Amino acid sequence: MSAPNRLSNAFSKSHPVLVCFITAGDGDTAANLDALVEGGADVIELGMPFTDPMADGPAIQNANLRSLGAGTTTADVLRIARKFRERHPDVPLVLMGYANPMIRRGPGWFANAAKEAGIDGVICVDIPPEEDDALGPQLRAAGIAPIRLATPTTDAKRLPQVLEGSDGFLYYVSVAGITGKQQAAQTSIEEAVARLKAATDLPIAVGFGVRTPEQAGAIAQVADGVVVGSALVELVGEHGADAPEKLREYTASLAKAVHSAAKGAA
Repeated sequence: MSAPNRLSNAFSKSHPVLVCFITAGDGDTAANLDALVEGGADVIELGMPFTDPMADGPAIQNANLRSLGAGTTTADVLRIARKFRERHPDVPLVLMGYANPMIRRGPGWFANAAKEAGIDGVICVDIPPEEDDALGPQLRAAGIAPIRLATPTTDAKRLPQVLEGSDGFLYYVSVAGITGKQQAAQTSIEEAVARLKAATDLPIAVGFGVRTPEQAGAIAQVADGVVVGSALVELVGEHGADAPEKLREYTASLAKAVHSAAKGAA
């Protein structure tokens, strides 16, 4: 199955989608990824460790430090992705990270390497839409979706630029801040998702601050997908070698809440 098809198939399900994030090289990544899939994750985001993860809160910052401390390289991340694709040929896999590791060898090199590893989409936090030429054309040429971020401060004037050239899904960052324990009010999420859906046919996935099945289920009433990251990364940091079992259980509780929500009910 090709990269665009994996993402489009995931979001064409009759139920909302659960997107789960962990950092590559933090613990036994292969076992942790398998646990997310077994728990019911529909889409996987694999974080590329970076020294200055400016959009991330303490949990993912610490995961980056653990991963880099273990010597994780971009080659390792791609190897993890390639092995994941061999084990899970139909599960969408998205790389999430920052520009430097992605473009330091050239955007064409990165796009081709990601394609060979079976990557479906890329979220680059610090390449704004205005600088799409830095990586976007190469990703699209490789059949990889450039997935853009919209935030509470993305106004009607700028939104068309965010959407232009975006693919896969639109990631709505529900808080004006870093990843972690901040939580947006449900009403603000509902208003934002309605505004975004009026502007694009792309699926809308909501993340940042989603920690409980109850919160995930409420968001899934209005969004096409729910993204959970910091809470999963915390389990990896807390439980180490025992993390896969914890991840599987927690993901299953999230998946039950998200999948049972009526798509577009609110």
